[in-house]
Amino acid sequence: MALLLTLSSVLLLVGPALAQSPDMSYEDYMAQLQACPKECRCPPSFPNAVYCDNKALKRIPTIPPHTWYLYLQNNLIDVLSTDAFRNATQLRWINLNRNRITSEGMEEGALATMPRLVHLYMDDNLLSSVPANLPSSLEQLRLSRNRISKIPAGVFSGLDRLILLELQGNKLQDDAVTEVSLKGLSNLVQINLAKNQLTTMPLGLPITITQLFLDNNAIEKIPADYFKGLPKVAFLRLNRNKLGNGGLPKNVFNMSSILDLQLSHNQLTQVPMIPSGLEHLHLDHNQIKSVNGSDICPVSADALEGYATETAPKLRYLRLDGNEVKPPIPRDLMVCFRLLRSIVI
Repeated sequence: MALLLTLSSVLLLVGPALAQSPDMSYEDYMAQLQACPKECRCPPSFPNAVYCDNKALKRIPTIPPHTWYLYLQNNLIDVLSTDAFRNATQLRWINLNRNRITSEGMEEGALATMPRLVHLYMDDNLLSSVPANLPSSLEQLRLSRNRISKIPAGVFSGLDRLILLELQGNKLQDDAVTEVSLKGLSNLVQINLAKNQLTTMPLGLPITITQLFLDNNAIEKIPADYFKGLPKVAFLRLNRNKLGNGGLPKNVFNMSSILDLQLSHNQLTQVPMIPSGLEHLHLDHNQIKSVNGSDICPVSADALEGYATETAPKLRYLRLDGNEVKPPIPRDLMVCFRLLRSIVI
């Protein structure tokens, strides 16, 4: 009788569940729910998801075969075995954040059996190297706050669908981030290398990069032609480095693509040349004493008279607090940057 009541309860939920999972047959739906690990939660209204987070698990339980979304964060897992996902070949999304997985605990090919995997989250683990043999279907790979000091040559080979790579808060040095180590990332859009141990601008970045985050390193200089190889960079963050005036060649940021430039908490005493297309500039907490609008204006003095608003420099937001700049705002700054709407001093 108890079994009949349980099945009746499940049947009441089949309708809406199947409406949300049109690719799952009734038989697969029932099999998915019945195979739910006892340590986990499998909502009947969301049958493709398995929640095993915050359970103090030391191993990965057997995952039902029709699982798309798997949540394993906040556990004590230290090994990723080849058997862990053997039956779960339909996985699209795995969250393994905040576990104890080491590079030695990553068995070779542990993730290779998932041809549909798109998102892999492994932040806050104990990895010392970027994992090898990742599925070619990956679009987002998050490995922040591990102990990664090495990116093996060829580790990204075949990952031409990857668009986001998070590596902040690791132990990467200059010789770890090279054209050889990044080879294969032909469509990468965003890379986060903040809070590592870089002293120079990383070499060999894919030309497709539009968002480059390098905060909290020890970078002192940007080569004059550095961005010629990165023609699509729109968002550049270099906060909390060691950049001084001598480390910024005059026209180093002269890129038509750049929209947002962040240079806060550095050692600048002058405002760098501002490209005409830049919309947001963060220069707070440097050592800047004054701002001369004529010196930093991307439009010549002769051209200022009568140029149309639509062709004016696009700067709208300028942050200068934490410097030695005092009000009032120089008139020549406003004459040049006519679209400027907010200045923080």
